[in-house]
Amino acid sequence: SGQHRVPRGATRLLAPVGDPEKLICVGLNYRDHCEEQGLRVPKEPVIFSKFPSAITGPFDDIVHPQDSTEVDWEVELAAVIGKRGRHIEESAALEHVVGFTVANDVSARDWQMRRNGRQWLLGKTFDTFCPLGPAIVTREAVKDVHNLWIRCSVNGCLMQDSSTRHLIFGVPALVAWVSRFVTLVPGDILLTGTPAGVGVFRNPPVFLKPGDKVQCEIEELGTICNRVV
Repeated sequence: SGQHRVPRGATRLLAPVGDPEKLICVGLNYRDHCEEQGLRVPKEPVIFSKFPSAITGPFDDIVHPQDSTEVDWEVELAAVIGKRGRHIEESAALEHVVGFTVANDVSARDWQMRRNGRQWLLGKTFDTFCPLGPAIVTREAVKDVHNLWIRCSVNGCLMQDSSTRHLIFGVPALVAWVSRFVTLVPGDILLTGTPAGVGVFRNPPVFLKPGDKVQCEIEELGTICNRVV
């Protein structure tokens, strides 16, 4: 209507979903990301999780933990569940998705890859390790979720530049797969994996430090930008 507007500069935009029941993630879901690690393409989706307490706003700070020296970035397409389901058929899986948003699966590689028995959870779930937003774009408003540019820049330097067409397992396959094990409920968030270009596999490795700015962008969905403090 054009009414009831407030200046963007006078507002703080929160994460579009702040306290989901489940925050489910997928690893090794872009072919080029497998290649940069020298790993085979998985035959089944690799599933892990973050705690919902990791979620922060699209322009809020990422807090660099004192316990890590290897904090890394991962731009990801996130699907938001809008309809409850279990044992969902892949052909009907998109009917259970209300929309999509941009996520950064921030990762402490030292904890993910060497400590805590090499289980991924602790390295993935520090507070503020899941910036999310800037909004949910409804499924019907996205022309083709499997053909969107996806990018991440650090301090203005392009680090990741790919397309969701390179996903190994698309959104319907992931929703169907996860629903074999757990009931998906409205508000659950599914991070679908990151393309090549993360810091840990660069030569030499590059990690985030206080003062850095990380910008994650997905075509049609928008941009999030977070400062490391």
